[in-house]
Amino acid sequence: MNTSKMNLAVEKMIANIKNSKLIKELKEFDNLIRAIGECKSKSEEDRIIAAEIQLLKQRLSDPKLDKSRGREYMVRVIYCEMLGHDASFAYITALQFASDSNLLTKKAAYLALTQLLDHNSELVLLLVNTLLSDLKSDNYIIVSTALVVAAKLIGPDLVNAVYPVVLEKLRHPKENVRKKAVMCLQCFHQMDPKREGPLAGVDLERSFRTMLCDKDPSVMSASLCALHDCVKMDPRPYKNLVPSFTSILKQVFEHRLPKTYDYHRFPAPFIQIKLLKILAALGAGDRSASENMHTIVLQCLRRAAGSTASGTAGVPPTIASALVYECVRTITTIFPNAQLLTAAGESISPFLKSPNRNLKYVGLDALAGIVQVNASFAQEHQLAVVDCLEDSDDSLKLKTLELLYNMTRPSSVDAIVERMLVFLSTTADDHIRSTIVRQITDLAEKYAPSPMWFLKTITTLLKGAGDLVDDSAVFHLCRLIAQQDESLHRHAAAVYVDLLTSSVGSNGGAGGGSISNGGDSMDVIPLPSSSSSSCSSSANNGNASANAAAATILRKLPEQLLKVVFWVLGEFGHLGPIPVGVLARRLSAILNLQGCGDGAKGFLITALTKLAARTAAREGGGRGSSAGGSGGSQKDKDDGEMAVAALLGSECRALLHRAACSQNVDLQQRSLELLALVNLPSNLMVQVLPEDDSPLVFDESELDAVRRLDFLDPFVQQSLAKGAAPYCPPTDASSSNGSGADKGLRFDAYESTQPIISGGGGGYGYSTNNASTTAASSSSSSGALISSGGAAPTLRSGSGFFGNTTGSSTTTTTTTTTT
Repeated sequence: MNTSKMNLAVEKMIANIKNSKLIKELKEFDNLIRAIGECKSKSEEDRIIAAEIQLLKQRLSDPKLDKSRGREYMVRVIYCEMLGHDASFAYITALQFASDSNLLTKKAAYLALTQLLDHNSELVLLLVNTLLSDLKSDNYIIVSTALVVAAKLIGPDLVNAVYPVVLEKLRHPKENVRKKAVMCLQCFHQMDPKREGPLAGVDLERSFRTMLCDKDPSVMSASLCALHDCVKMDPRPYKNLVPSFTSILKQVFEHRLPKTYDYHRFPAPFIQIKLLKILAALGAGDRSASENMHTIVLQCLRRAAGSTASGTAGVPPTIASALVYECVRTITTIFPNAQLLTAAGESISPFLKSPNRNLKYVGLDALAGIVQVNASFAQEHQLAVVDCLEDSDDSLKLKTLELLYNMTRPSSVDAIVERMLVFLSTTADDHIRSTIVRQITDLAEKYAPSPMWFLKTITTLLKGAGDLVDDSAVFHLCRLIAQQDESLHRHAAAVYVDLLTSSVGSNGGAGGGSISNGGDSMDVIPLPSSSSSSCSSSANNGNASANAAAATILRKLPEQLLKVVFWVLGEFGHLGPIPVGVLARRLSAILNLQGCGDGAKGFLITALTKLAARTAAREGGGRGSSAGGSGGSQKDKDDGEMAVAALLGSECRALLHRAACSQNVDLQQRSLELLALVNLPSNLMVQVLPEDDSPLVFDESELDAVRRLDFLDPFVQQSLAKGAAPYCPPTDASSSNGSGADKGLRFDAYESTQPIISGGGGGYGYSTNNASTTAASSSSSSGALISSGGAAPTLRSGSGFFGNTTGSSTTTTTTTTTT
């Protein structure tokens, strides 16, 4: 009877609990997590969180809020904020819960505040009193929690308010509180490392030194992290701590710390790594400090390497390998020692031979550090390093190439550069390609065994990644070729002629227009242009095939390589395997197309100019003519002019005229120079462009003469005698137009201008207050800009070829119009 009554009472109590409001509310968070996990879209998730936020707003604003559920509410607020929704409505409530007497509620509120706020928030000011009260609490758990919050939320403006209380906690009887106090002081140190702000005059380093000798290893470990930050900034004040650090390191790897600090039976590996980093910073460049740590670092390395090699039971290979790697880094950072470097080289051999790619990468990085100190210690690993290039991992390949770059010497440059070029042709990442291009260029310039090898290497590099090669490499290649003898000149010309021929031969059409090495059978037809009727001509199958072949060259060869090809063939094309006329027309086929940039076009026009000069020298005997135009028979001169005219046919001249009208000023200059030179006697062209002028180097006296433009003095004097106005520099012109002190903005209205008609011809000019300018005269019977026998045009400061001139003087020019 009593048993049955008891069972009924229990069942009734369970039913009441199930139906109670507490159980229903405790299920709310569980239902929220389950609903979020079952969402199929972001919009559905946002709707659920929005509904949860409305529910939390209602609950937290209720005057009858149940504070016993504060912990749950704070977790739900963190969850909403974590999913990207604003939960600022709960910040004040979290501050209130931080003052709650319940420990779990307090910790949940502190957790929410550290996740929702930062030290720049104005609400942190409202938390300071609560933190100070908790830091002085008798409950060490509350003190530890307050120290964590202070480290995360106290900023530079409030650090002085809590610093004295935190400093007191370094003497707390609980080791966990002392450790958290050290960590909090480390955060304060990171706010003001130079002690120039709120912590000016505060000696935090002394506190860190004191806690280094704490009896508890956890406190000592925390002080190591703080001292590491101090040593990285300035190691000099901490040189006297080297014996202390080495002593601690020895105690650690000899298993003198409690077993609770072991990681898989390995003695406190993370403390050892931190100590090795500190010793590396203290021993860098300091022979005396390095000698005090040689023995301990070597013992630490051998113990770690022994665990890796023997495969000690229970010791993961990764943690032992990490310690070996850190020992090697320390050895390569401190003052070099032969014994340590030898041991370091031996210890990384298992890494390079390991099937684990991560360990291989670590071994390559460690070996790179040894190479920077002394490359001879890495010679025994060359085969293992080269084998890493066969791996399919791109990161491993790139690290291997970086190591090979550092290991390169004159005896191995050929093989290493060849490997780099092969890797360059297989990767498509622009960042990796640019790095490899820079490394190949540096190695070729430092260790090139011969000029021909340098020519071959840079040409191959330009073919594979010409767009990533710097202009300096192109310049160095051209300068090297120019400074060598005629044999290399012939070789370079043959190489680049074959390059063009092979490109056209492999990609051009098989029709009659294919470019061959001999004869003058290829005629160049320019592309049709709607803006230039003078360039129109009939097209045939051969010309179309030639143009298509030239277009293939432009698409295949980078512009940087084209510049080198054009320069070399312009300078030394007459030494090549094909006649100059055929070479010029072959280059003209490229110029006919609009595929290359203005820079390459400029190089090509200059190459045609030099080829024309070489043709004039060969056909007209211009080599022996004098500067004044005398020397050589009239027949030789006529032959030279005819050869130049044949070299640059009507199609090429039309293209040059089109380049002369280009918006690019450089192209205008080059094309106009060529058009002007072909109209001059052939012997004069030879004198302007001598055959062996590429390696000329001018001294400072010659450059000064060029800068002064003394050779123009006779022309200037002659023009002044004819009435031309003297040149007025811009600075002088600006000072003559008004006071130099008036440089501010002017807000007065412009003066009105009235057109006037100058008597004499119907030309119209416009006059300002004290100046008059009329239009320059033009003649319908002459198309030249400057005709012989006429007055030279005068350019004044502040005007272009056609423009108004303002100044204190009055200029009147008679205008004549022919109707």
